[in-house]
Amino acid sequence: MLTIGQLEVKYGSQTALKIEDPISFKKGERIGIIGSNGAGKSTLIKAVLGLVPYRGRIITQLKPEQMAVHMQFNGYVTTMPVRYIMETILGTKIAKNKELQELISFFDFESCLSKRFNALSGGQKQKFTIILVMFQKAGLTFYDEVTSGLDFETRQKLTEMLSQWYRDKDDTLVVISHYYEELEQLADKLLILDKGRVVDFGRKNELFERYCGRVVIIMENSGKNKELSKGFPVLKSPEHLLAISCKSKEQEREMLMILTENNVNFKRSNSDIEMMFMNARERFYAQ
Repeated sequence: MLTIGQLEVKYGSQTALKIEDPISFKKGERIGIIGSNGAGKSTLIKAVLGLVPYRGRIITQLKPEQMAVHMQFNGYVTTMPVRYIMETILGTKIAKNKELQELISFFDFESCLSKRFNALSGGQKQKFTIILVMFQKAGLTFYDEVTSGLDFETRQKLTEMLSQWYRDKDDTLVVISHYYEELEQLADKLLILDKGRVVDFGRKNELFERYCGRVVIIMENSGKNKELSKGFPVLKSPEHLLAISCKSKEQEREMLMILTENNVNFKRSNSDIEMMFMNARERFYAQ
């Protein structure tokens, strides 16, 4: 569907993004792009859409109208009800379009149609833009920080709605987010970027095993827990946590027995994206 190779984007003399080995997005995939601020995430989307100049190759059979994007910041007219903004942008009347009615109903947006855009809450504004994007029924859709600035409960509900809507569809989604729990729900593959470079790209479970092991045991970073886990491989983690990599069932069983016998609270994970990201980046710069 889309292949990116030997791509370079510069802003002045600064390289914002450099992709050396080819990356392919295939039909029906759910791809999450993760990285710190300035990693090149939004720059990648802009290059694919032709919004910034670049050197290299972006190969796709998709036409521009077969790609849709939800950008992090959007501006709409604030002097009229959003019903008319929606109908003007989409070129159809809500009353005459069942597909649009279905989207509006799915996102519980009916009561917002008569409001002006600046009277909508943060979550309602995001729903409005998502409806506009989804209605295009594009083969490839980009979501850039779709829940940025929203409270936890609203983010969670919106993420669940997105996951449910696309569950049985073969659209390809590319989701940029700094919320790890969103990528857990929405992405099957991860593209890890840092400082404009590709750290790694692959399926979540494969990347987790590559950088974290079979299972990670996470506990408080205390002197007692460091002593109890002595001899086990320690992963890079937030400073207040101690993360132990277990490469096998036997190693996991031994670690859990020690912690249980010593009444230590812990968390077991085989899909922690934050831990995966931290250790992938650590290994990338250690090479």
